[in-house]
Amino acid sequence: MTIADKRADATTSGDDTGIRPFSYRADDEELDDLRRRVRATRWPDRETVDDTSQGVRLDVMRALADYWADEHDWRAVEARLADLPQFVTTIDGVDIHFVHVRSKHEDALPMIVTHGWPGSFLEQLKIVGPLTDPTAHGADASDAFHLVIPSLPGHGFSGKPRTTGWDPIRIATAWAELMRRLGYDRYVAQGGDWGNAVTEQLALQTPPGLVGIHTNMPATVPPAIQSALDAHQDPPADLDEEERNAWDQLAYFYAHGLGYAQEMAGRPQTLYGLADSPVGLAAWMLDHDARSYDLIARVFAGGSEGLTRDDILDNVTLYWLTNTAVSSARLYWESKLPFFAPKGVTLPTGVSVFPDEIYAAPRSWATEAYPNLIHFNRLDRGGHFAAWEQPELFSQEVRATFRSLR
Repeated sequence: MTIADKRADATTSGDDTGIRPFSYRADDEELDDLRRRVRATRWPDRETVDDTSQGVRLDVMRALADYWADEHDWRAVEARLADLPQFVTTIDGVDIHFVHVRSKHEDALPMIVTHGWPGSFLEQLKIVGPLTDPTAHGADASDAFHLVIPSLPGHGFSGKPRTTGWDPIRIATAWAELMRRLGYDRYVAQGGDWGNAVTEQLALQTPPGLVGIHTNMPATVPPAIQSALDAHQDPPADLDEEERNAWDQLAYFYAHGLGYAQEMAGRPQTLYGLADSPVGLAAWMLDHDARSYDLIARVFAGGSEGLTRDDILDNVTLYWLTNTAVSSARLYWESKLPFFAPKGVTLPTGVSVFPDEIYAAPRSWATEAYPNLIHFNRLDRGGHFAAWEQPELFSQEVRATFRSLR
């Protein structure tokens, strides 16, 4: 049992609603065991194709494992985290871990930012500086934010729910309570991936103080388009160029990229191998979407991209040390929401479209999905992990979205 398991077991049943400081340091034995397991990986034979049609390629995983065992430094991650104000509070019986960084500008706008899978709160750490201290990053003091960055239940340093029911709707309710406890009576919310699902549900609940949202993975697919995709039909003939591009991306994802989601939605507890093999866990996390995998493969081949080898392994190591492979997968089992379907959000909404996302939402679909669309922009680079890959562009998008709501 890891330190994180012990902490979660000890606190998820507690009634303490106070906010407690949080810090984390892995045991030396845990890190030694991780490196031993990586070095002892029993490798499969090489794929029989020269592309990714059979999954994550052996040469990518070999390069990742070599770096993980010999060069990656988790202690450097802990040192960075020690400089951040981290806290835990118990909401609805589950410990919620969060980073809370207040800007030096007292009139800053509070914002809660939610990650997805296979990400973590580490995704958002690159935007802390640009958003809380904008004058140091070429922006105006009037664009400052106070940031609240929680870990989803069952992810990272948050507790692991011991009962069912922790879907995006319940998480959104917990986020509203978190912001209330922090004393924020006016705030905004941001999210991508599961973070978008939670953020949209928060907007639908219209808790006191929430005035707008921003998403980098909007749910905009019209019902007729979704029905045609589900039926494996040809695309409608009247799609414009943006809409046809989105159709092609979605059709590819449904045909080639849903394996992980189907298994986690149907049988998350079956994924014992992810809790036992760090390389198995890493391969599962890399196989999330084609363009993110391509980026990561280039990084481990020596390329220079928005992410580094350390970025990628910082995140995988967090999942490993906290033993959250299966507990995080249960969110797919819990949620019954149609992931890409419009939810009827009427709060002011900003949408940023990064080209290498699972699908690049067309303006026409976004306008229909969010009738109070206050910002829409298509970026020229960036993908699924937008805040992590392109923190400056991401920060500019968030500033632009909420400028009119200050």
